[in-house]
Amino acid sequence: MTSLSELTSRHQKSTYSEMEGVLAQTFGHTTLSTTLPVSKLLTLYAVDPEVQRSIHPRNLSKLMDYIMLYLNDQQPIYFPGIILSARGVGEYDAQANVYRLHPLDKLYVIDGQHRLAAFQRVMESLQSALKRAKEKMDEDQVNDLTEKLRKLYAFPLSTMIYMNLNMHEERQLFSDINKLPRKIGGNLAVLRDQRPFYHVLATQLLENDPVFQKLEIDTFSERGKGDDFHFSYHFIIELLVALFEGRLKPAARNNSYHFTQKELDTHAAHASLYFEKLMEHLPPPSRNEISWSDEVQIALALLFHDEAVRSNRFNKYALEHAMNILPFIPWEQIFSSEEETQLPRRAKTMHAYEFLKRFFAQNRLFLLSDKEVN
Repeated sequence: MTSLSELTSRHQKSTYSEMEGVLAQTFGHTTLSTTLPVSKLLTLYAVDPEVQRSIHPRNLSKLMDYIMLYLNDQQPIYFPGIILSARGVGEYDAQANVYRLHPLDKLYVIDGQHRLAAFQRVMESLQSALKRAKEKMDEDQVNDLTEKLRKLYAFPLSTMIYMNLNMHEERQLFSDINKLPRKIGGNLAVLRDQRPFYHVLATQLLENDPVFQKLEIDTFSERGKGDDFHFSYHFIIELLVALFEGRLKPAARNNSYHFTQKELDTHAAHASLYFEKLMEHLPPPSRNEISWSDEVQIALALLFHDEAVRSNRFNKYALEHAMNILPFIPWEQIFSSEEETQLPRRAKTMHAYEFLKRFFAQNRLFLLSDKEVN
């Protein structure tokens, strides 16, 4: 006897959970590819804390908002495929191309824990709201919530199941998936229009703005960048958040799904001006230039945000004037010791920001006198 499902099958008639799919070889392992509705997938998956990290509340909240965009506003949404591990359970019928699981068998999450948890939370929230609506006998609300639940249950998710990984292989695969850059296809590039504000803004700038087309930006990689590029798409979003909010990306407040075209165009114009001035005042972008390093670029965006919003709203003239300090900054002095060059990324960014902030405060009078001369 090798599994709990085998023990159960000896005492009662088993009702299999079936899913159609085709077996293949992926990285030397047998995998099953299929598409499952959310209602079925939520009954099959389990999380092993030895493989997965803890749920990140902010990420979960954002995913729930994204799902509600589909349910409330009828906008199409996209999710990357879910990756699961069968750990040897279940039976595959090669003639029918059907994979069968016993009722107590579970598929363990390798990639997609937050997505599945978000669907689970939204489903539970809608079910609770439906129960309250029935108690109040609110027919319109009952019908609305019932329809949303129907759409949620039927939402399809692409799923890949590794049939025979051990726990060590699961942990390695989870690590590889979350560390390596992921190339995205044309379908996701189109669906970026259903993404939060800064993602749509970045896409518009990269596609339409001549200034951004001069920069070496990897527009096909969501998390990282290829060797031939200077910036990643993700990093451009970090810069935009720092410039317009004076925050690091995880603390962004205005990265919502609801915004006007006017807001988008205004921010695009300001961002274009900002990067135009960077190109004008700094050496050509290079990995060997400290001024173009990730940490210093974020620090500069934070500094110039402070100057642009001194009047409590973003002022492009104040931004342009403050950026005249760029040719005079002693870049080599920002990280003057070996200890400073080896700081973690966030600490290194804040160290650069504090250095630039002090330098700007000490040399502000030069900018004022220059403005008076002109």
